[in-house]
Amino acid sequence: MSNYLEQKQDQFNTAMDLYNTRNIYRRFSLLISILIVSLQTLLVVMLGQTPLTGFEILVTFLAAYVLTDLLNGLIHLIMDNNDSYESLAGPLIANFHMHHKIQDYKKAAIIKVYFHETGAKVWLVPYLFLVLIMNLIFQVNPIVLHLLVYIGVLSSVAEVSHYLCHTSNSPTVAFLARMGVLLSKTHHAKHHQQDNQNYAFLNGCCDPLINWIAQKYFGGYKQKSDMHFTHYTGENAVAR
Repeated sequence: MSNYLEQKQDQFNTAMDLYNTRNIYRRFSLLISILIVSLQTLLVVMLGQTPLTGFEILVTFLAAYVLTDLLNGLIHLIMDNNDSYESLAGPLIANFHMHHKIQDYKKAAIIKVYFHETGAKVWLVPYLFLVLIMNLIFQVNPIVLHLLVYIGVLSSVAEVSHYLCHTSNSPTVAFLARMGVLLSKTHHAKHHQQDNQNYAFLNGCCDPLINWIAQKYFGGYKQKSDMHFTHYTGENAVAR
């Protein structure tokens, strides 16, 4: 076990060194951000051509909010338990795990947070592109299209909610967290203090289901990926 842990720690350190010394990884994240925001903008414009009633928009948006919390929480669960540091995506995986080592964000404007944090959501590119192609070819049902586009945009909003949970002391943000609109500090703190808990990060409403899935199918991160960055002291080890 000790040798295996040391091997994983070495792999993590190597992956992070690659991330910090090869500009390709940061440029890749920037490209992902540009692609996602461009696709989101195009799809939102397309929604204007498929108008719904106010009630339909409200119901569809609420459904998308729940599904976004669930989907992003499940992806977070998978990523926290992924230790393929020697894979092509290894440096990106290692850098993702740094959010457990370094929980404090550098303060930034919300629009910048939305843009830059979106760069970590590689899966959103094929998702949004598929929604776009499906609508152009098949003219997706308006309610379904709105639902899919809302999920695509709210997945980036989830990154902002997570950022505010870690950095903001605003009474407005605290109120929205109490109302279940954003992620609350108390709820999300369990993700960092306990193991295999509370992966959702839009508002956390789906965590009971995600926690059940995590406990049934995943071993947790405290004795796995959280152990891999224990001896990492390189760039990004102090602030992000």
